[in-house]
This record gives sequence, structure tokens and C-alpha cells, in this order.
Amino acid sequence: MSLTSEIHEQPSVVERLLTSAPAELRSVVRATRRAGVDHVLIAARGSSDHAAVYAQYALGSVARLPVALATPSLFSRYGRPPRIGRALAIGISQSGQSPDVVEVIAEARRQGAPTLAITNDPASPLATEAASVIDLGAGPEISVAATKSYTAQLATVALLAAALGDVGGDDWGQLRLLPETMASALAGDDVDAAAASLVGMDECVVVGRGFNLATALEWALKLKELAGIRAHAYSAADYRHGPIASFGAGSHLLAVAAAGPLLDDVVQLVNRLEQDRGARSLLLAGERRTAGRWLVFPDRLPELLSPIVAILPAQRLTAVLARLRGHDVERPLGLSKVTMTR
Repeated sequence: MSLTSEIHEQPSVVERLLTSAPAELRSVVRATRRAGVDHVLIAARGSSDHAAVYAQYALGSVARLPVALATPSLFSRYGRPPRIGRALAIGISQSGQSPDVVEVIAEARRQGAPTLAITNDPASPLATEAASVIDLGAGPEISVAATKSYTAQLATVALLAAALGDVGGDDWGQLRLLPETMASALAGDDVDAAAASLVGMDECVVVGRGFNLATALEWALKLKELAGIRAHAYSAADYRHGPIASFGAGSHLLAVAAAGPLLDDVVQLVNRLEQDRGARSLLLAGERRTAGRWLVFPDRLPELLSPIVAILPAQRLTAVLARLRGHDVERPLGLSKVTMTR
């Protein structure tokens, strides 16, 4: 088992989830309706926190539920948990072991809220605390950097959004196309050249927006974990509100953009920084839209589903780049598979 093999397992993991998750999600929907849920509270760390950011857009747009990200230290350190009210409390964790995430779900149950664990270990402390559990079924994820568990989390959130939003028919039928579209994304042959062009990159800005803000955040994390690159992730909108002033001439800019209402906004930012600051850019998109380099992903599903596909070539590029820079991708410096935060 290696990082590369786990990256390539992702279509089959999602395919299994499309079959296994809906039954349990139906029980979650029943519990939320009985409780009169009017918002969602999510506790997560690391890559799982980026899945939670995706949930803000997916659950907000499809189920029309506002989503708040929990502040676990209020629960686990300060002992001052907020009133959860009529929330569906969700804990997202590959291992299901982080004590602060577990404590959020435990407190939510004490306050009478419906609770859901999304985890790759159905026997974990998080799963034990939650009333409902979605087993990601990704199999052992040996590599420290999360890959297949992350996309499984995204797919689970998409399925939950569909269930809570009571979405069916042709509009949601494209979920079934995810595995083959993911396989197509992993078959691209432009990763090696793109990685070779970035070998000397020690620092970069990574931007995305909307559903793919999660992709930008996750891509930047992988660049830090695997390649030792100081990658700073931003919403393309937030980046204009101050941080853009720090973008130095000739600096590296990575961007992700999917077809949808925000495509032109992200592309305009990249073009501006290319023209005004000489940005050395790489755009992760379905087609070339800027003067810089282009890393393709098959952008043929609804924008809501695009983060599950777009992250795949970003993972592959980062793994290749890390090896070219002399990093051991199986043993990233200072990291372990399970991080216990309290």
C-alpha cells in the first residue's frame, strides 16, 4: 500500500459509498425532521475540516441549511460549550479518534441534538458517541496524507445534501457518474510536466472559490505535508480584501476553477496577477483560460460535484512534485497518521 495506490483507489471507494451510504442517510434524514433541525454544526480537523467547508456550500445550496464549523476547544478545553439548539451535529474524522472532535459530538448528544459520525472506522470513539454512523469504507489508509478518505468524505456530504434536500431524478443522477469521471481525472498525462515546472517553488498562493474553496484548502495542505512548500490558501474573493497586496512579482499562483457562476471571477484574478505582477500561474480547470500553465480535470459534472474530481490531479501533481524535491511522501516530516488534539 502506498500513497500512489491509495490515490488510484478513490473511484472504487466512492463507487462503494454510492451503494452503502444511502440507507443510513435516510435514517439521518428522519432524525433531523423529527428534531426540527434548522442548521448544521460540524466538528473536524485537517483534511476533514476541508470536507466541512465543502459541506457549507453543499448543504447550504441543496438542503438550504446554514452550516457552522464547531470550535472544539470550547467543548474540550474551556468547558463552555455553546447552546447547540436545533442542529444536526456532524463529526468528520478519518480515524474517529481526535478527542476534541469526539467531545463536540458527545456534548451535542447530551443536549439532545441528532448526531452523525462520518468516519473510516465504525468502531472508533467518534462512531461510538454518534447516534448515526456513515462508514467511509475506504479500507486502511496507510499513507499519512489523507487522499481516499477525503474524497469519500466529500462524496458522503454530497449524498447527505441530496437526502436532506430531497433531491432525486435526473438532476442528481449524475452522482452515478462520479466513479468513471474520477477515473478519467486520474488518467491524465499532464501531471509530470506540470510538477517538473514547479520543482523550485518554495512558496505559493492557492486560490479557489465557492464549492472549490475546499479544493484550494486541501491542495495547499497537501503541498505543505508532502512537498514542504509554504502554500497559502484563500478564497479568490477574500484574497482581494488585503492579502493580494503581499503578492510579490514573479510569485507562484495556483488556482482551481470549475464551470459555474464563479469561474470567470477566479480566472479574472489569475489574469490580473499574471499581467500586473508577473505571476507564474497554474490553473486547475476543465479548459485553458489564462496565459500560464494548465492542469486539466474532466469538468463535466455539476459544480457541486466538481471538488470530488478536481482534487485528484492536484493530489497526483503534489505527490510527483514532492518526490522530485526529494521528500519521502510515505513519511512526511513531523506528521503521524492520527493526530490527537484536545
